[in-house]
Amino acid sequence: MSFWHHLPQPIIGLAPMDGVTDIAFRHVIATGACPERSATKSKGRPDVIFTEFTNVHDICQGRVMGWEPLRYTHGQHPIVAQLYGKEPLLFYQAAHVVSELGFDGLDINMGCPSKNVASSGCGAGLIRTPELALDIMAATERGLHDWADGQTLAEAGLKPGIVEKVRMARAAQDHPAPPRAALPLSVKTRLGYDSVIIKEWSACLAQGQPQVISIHGRTLKQMYRGDADWDAIAEAAAQIRQQGILVLGNGDIGSLNECIARILASEVDGILIGRAALGNPWIFHGKDVIREAVRARAQYPVPEPAVSREDRFDMILKHAHTFERFHDVSRFPRMRKHLGWYCSGFPHAAALRADMVKTNNSGDVGQLLREYVSRHVAPDVETLTAAPA
Repeated sequence: MSFWHHLPQPIIGLAPMDGVTDIAFRHVIATGACPERSATKSKGRPDVIFTEFTNVHDICQGRVMGWEPLRYTHGQHPIVAQLYGKEPLLFYQAAHVVSELGFDGLDINMGCPSKNVASSGCGAGLIRTPELALDIMAATERGLHDWADGQTLAEAGLKPGIVEKVRMARAAQDHPAPPRAALPLSVKTRLGYDSVIIKEWSACLAQGQPQVISIHGRTLKQMYRGDADWDAIAEAAAQIRQQGILVLGNGDIGSLNECIARILASEVDGILIGRAALGNPWIFHGKDVIREAVRARAQYPVPEPAVSREDRFDMILKHAHTFERFHDVSRFPRMRKHLGWYCSGFPHAAALRADMVKTNNSGDVGQLLREYVSRHVAPDVETLTAAPA
């Protein structure tokens, strides 16, 4: 059995988010987002973490943009690599790469609504080509099993430069090589393309026998507008689970209480939290509370994890340091959106946020926090010495 079946239920995972769930953010999430001073000493982290999606073509051509999302640390296990594309052969080859790099699972993105992705027939565009979607799933599954049976990357048709790139990536990792075992296949999708057809679409996907199907409660046409349709997710879940496939729901989950309500109403096997984790990695501290409430089928409100301003400031600095640990400082502007997301829920947060999105390095971040403390709290900067975990 794969790691999926050993996770406690309901599963509480971190959703893949393009441009967000990079190695630094995942590291912060995986280390539990819990400063030493916090009254909550237990480490709160997701049960499973997904990478940003990456194109199989870029992986098989060795492009930096394709390989960057595949970087991770040992503490991020279990971690699932999410891929997108439309060529079965490239999925077959990329499955070897993902397996060799030691991931715990491989997820195929069939839900991205981005115009550039979907209009090319990838992501949610695959909803319009069910036969191709099944061919991709079959090729990926073949690649996973062929690697597990001992096939080399060269035998899979990967170029010598890619084989060497994998070797170097493995050598740079902070954990030993994985055993030869077939990774579990999963799929993340939407309710449909321009209308809700999730019952028919999920019945099609079930033919590919993935171990997990994650469903975002909107169509491609909706993008992220309107409310996620959890009634449609519930109908699909009832059908899919009869095939022995786990179902995860996704969309409009902003709090622990919404997690509980969605799971109870839809009877999914778990949820993927996305935007609610932005600037709020502490949301995963509540996963045990969620499970207790679901087991008791409780409808009463549960308290959200309390986060002090000091803990929030520590996390801002920790995340900034962590970003610089994994990326060149010239890329720090990519970190600014995270800094802005952290700046809410305390006095003068808007002004601090406006300054944070202009920073160029962790030194700038630390200086802004010290100035805030000096101006609005007290000249005590001991709380601003967080370093990456």
